[in-house]
Amino acid sequence: MDCVLDCSLALAWALPDETSTRADRFLARVSRESVLWVPALWWYEIANALTTAQRRQRLAGADALRLVELYGMLPIETDGHLNPDTVRRFHTLAQEYTVSAYDAAYLELAQRRRLGLATLDRRLITAARRAGVEVIHP
Repeated sequence: MDCVLDCSLALAWALPDETSTRADRFLARVSRESVLWVPALWWYEIANALTTAQRRQRLAGADALRLVELYGMLPIETDGHLNPDTVRRFHTLAQEYTVSAYDAAYLELAQRRRLGLATLDRRLITAARRAGVEVIHP
């Protein structure tokens, strides 16, 4: 199963108070042959979420580091395709589908690679459907 992986789904595996049976089902379907594509932004989002969770005492520091190692074991491929044209595409998608430029990065990647998008973010699900991107249901 190849797809674009949104941060919301990955964090549902990690944060104890955001657990999701849908996220767990999705993770169970991921195999070594799978490719989970993420924009470079994904890693920043993960780092920020784990840092914030630790500061708010939702997660211990050792657990945050362990989670980073676990994410590193997943079949994640980071897409680094960034240039002014890509930024214009993010802007256009964000405007057209009323999402953040960050969420537009996931839409752009899914469209460019012709892949489905795995997310738990309701606004991004709506935007993906409107943009003709398949939503992978965990």
